[in-house]
Amino acid sequence: MLSTRPRLRAAAVTAAAVLAVGAPTAYAALDTDTAPAAQQTPVRGKPYIGTHLYFGTGGNGGRPDVTDKQFTDFVAKRVTPVFPDGLTIENARGQWRDAKGVVIRERSYELTVLYPKRQARAKDPGIEAIRAAYKKQFHQESVMRVDEAANVDF
Repeated sequence: MLSTRPRLRAAAVTAAAVLAVGAPTAYAALDTDTAPAAQQTPVRGKPYIGTHLYFGTGGNGGRPDVTDKQFTDFVAKRVTPVFPDGLTIENARGQWRDAKGVVIRERSYELTVLYPKRQARAKDPGIEAIRAAYKKQFHQESVMRVDEAANVDF
């Protein structure tokens, strides 16, 4: 019995050493910030901002709906001069609750523009002017805006 105690003590010390060395390694494998470079997803492109504007087309106050031609003309006159490098327009269907609490369902357009992050302050007034012009011209209560960070590569 005396001879088994040193073996148990040696086994316990060995197990403790393995755990002391192995635990930080196991936790490090879970930490994505310290994962080896070969395992990380490469970041492509340059930092950009993507701004999405949502334009409803429903007529308010008995006015007719905004037509495709009216919207296309608006984009040509108001948006293209601010974003001559390009933009994307998608047809959509949307709904929202107006100021009176009524749920409005309408045909919409989603307009997306991308610009370098360093130009965000300079582009902001132009984007806000586009929103204000659309609301005024087509008697809309709002034009929703969503900004998101993106990495862009052409």
